[in-house]
Amino acid sequence: MDQTHASSPLAGAVHDLATEVVLALRSGDHLATVCGAAGIDEENRTGIAAARVIGADLLLPSVLYGRHPHPGDVAVLDRAVREFPPKPDAPAATAWSHWHMISTLQRMAPPPPGAAAPATYAEPDAAWLEGAPWQAFTHQLSVLAPLAVPAAPSAVRQAATHRAVDLSRGFVRAVRRRDWLQAAGAGRWLAAIGGEPATLGLERGLDFVELMGGHDPRVTLHVRAARLMAEARAR
Repeated sequence: MDQTHASSPLAGAVHDLATEVVLALRSGDHLATVCGAAGIDEENRTGIAAARVIGADLLLPSVLYGRHPHPGDVAVLDRAVREFPPKPDAPAATAWSHWHMISTLQRMAPPPPGAAAPATYAEPDAAWLEGAPWQAFTHQLSVLAPLAVPAAPSAVRQAATHRAVDLSRGFVRAVRRRDWLQAAGAGRWLAAIGGEPATLGLERGLDFVELMGGHDPRVTLHVRAARLMAEARAR
């Protein structure tokens, strides 16, 4: 672990998990275990909490490469879903993240016949996104960047599709403010949905975001996901 990024055990575990997701995205190796490489299993509570922070991106390499996830990663994500359900007064973004973790597990790792049914969670409301100012909209979408994946319809994705220009404005604003994580999340959404103005120069913008913010593996994770989705769209 790079101790310069580990201000707490949880922060260190998040850093390590995100780093392993990035390595898996670069290699395309569907047999490797992200959690195992980070020294995390389903009995490690700090690691489970870190998996809750990373969310469904724990299985992102399998999602983007269309391959079966490692059982160890599935077990950790499932444990995170069960251990950290959102509280009744949780922010909308937390509820959406939880919903997406469950839907990703159901899509990527359905239980075998006779196994216990996975947790269920109704899709949260997203009407609040429609009228949000573009600055707040970009902030919320960047927090929900794990939802920006192919073949994962949701009301959040629909809102993003309708407001690609606002996301583009938010991407530029985040870059100017040197908020690299927000810029990377907004850029990931734009790569997933398309519709950004041609003058935005998203590809070069993402290169700059990674160059400046790449010390945070979460930034690199979003940028790498954006590139893979943009390449898939261009085929």
